Amino acid sequence: MAAPAQLTRQKQDVTAARLDALGPVPASGWSSAARSSALDRVVQQGLPHARDEYWKFTRPGGLTDAMAAPAALFRVEDTPIFDRIDRVRLVFVDGVFDAAASDDPELAGVRIDRLSQVAGADIHWAQGLYGVLEARGQSPVARPLAALNTAHATEGVLIHVTGKAQKPVSLVYERSSETADAILHHVIRIDAGAELTLLENGPAAARLNKVMEVDIADGAAFHHVRAQGRDHERQAATHIFARLGRESVFKSFTLTANGRLTRNECVIELTGDDAVAHVAGACVGDGDFLHDDTVFITHDAVNCESRQVFKKVLRNGATGVFQGKILVKKDAQKTDGYQISQSLLLDGDSQFLAKPELEIYADDVACSHGSTSGAIDEDALFYLRSRGVPEGTATDLLTLAFLAEAVQEIEDEALATEIVDRLEGWLERRRT
Repeated sequence: MAAPAQLTRQKQDVTAARLDALGPVPASGWSSAARSSALDRVVQQGLPHARDEYWKFTRPGGLTDAMAAPAALFRVEDTPIFDRIDRVRLVFVDGVFDAAASDDPELAGVRIDRLSQVAGADIHWAQGLYGVLEARGQSPVARPLAALNTAHATEGVLIHVTGKAQKPVSLVYERSSETADAILHHVIRIDAGAELTLLENGPAAARLNKVMEVDIADGAAFHHVRAQGRDHERQAATHIFARLGRESVFKSFTLTANGRLTRNECVIELTGDDAVAHVAGACVGDGDFLHDDTVFITHDAVNCESRQVFKKVLRNGATGVFQGKILVKKDAQKTDGYQISQSLLLDGDSQFLAKPELEIYADDVACSHGSTSGAIDEDALFYLRSRGVPEGTATDLLTLAFLAEAVQEIEDEALATEIVDRLEGWLERRRT
């Protein structure tokens, strides 16, 4: 398939090398048409380059190279996150499902299938979703890494929720290889009035490309909490595409600790009246860490609410990026859109790069955005030290207080506690 003439030679070469390394698009029955269409998008768009508008802060080379760069295995001695939570665990090692390490996927009101097992099956709901929300999310901003995923993913989960799940489904990503290059694609359908909590954690691979498509019907709810880290050499591009029906709820929180390069994209469409979408993240980075949150929320219905809350703590030359947009269409009256991105720089070598955007075509809205970056509050630090609190402990207390607004977006208290415990552990290790 020839590349379009308008692509630069460099883009053409990078794209061709990556596609050659991946080989032919998998033969997959019901998803074949979606895969073929996605491959066309990759070839037409070309893989991202640092000159692209939404990649100018983040050099994508590690995510687009033909082969994954080797990444040393990181031995974690901590108790795995979410282990105190009653959940259904599904384990993937180097991007491959590990049945022996996983729980029985039986859960009332929830059907779980695997992408690798259902190529020849007639799963109408999944056929109507696989690649569909990803394709919708390609406009007005191209997301070729997501299209690459749709074309080439061979593993992932297909979750159909028909009732209120009594416990979370937990996707655990482990890695055993220094060169594993994983492509995972999850598709989730939540029927009217149903509810699901999804947990994710673990490094997954030396390089990860993951897409999650979530279709939330009227009156349904999706809660999502994930933890990325502390695998120092991890490189990951993740994409969430969500579509919300009337009076539905989408709430997602991500904790990211370290990782050489992480790009988390979230694209949300509020298509039904009175829907609510919250996207939040807390990030702690040290050294040659680069973390990029890119969020695009479209309001296309009346009386909807969206929140974007992102906090980043950076030290020793780490880089944090936030690109967030709220688009309010003409008929999306009574929209309530809130966006805040802030960074705490613990030294003069770290940097925070932000691009907050509002694009509003309705006239009855309440939308705001803000972005700040700064050092620790010296007055507050002095106050704590004057009362006998050691400087390191005082700095940690102020850091946790800074991150609190993002963590408070998690509704479940037990899950919020898991996140706070991880943040406290990260801070304590940096103190010793």
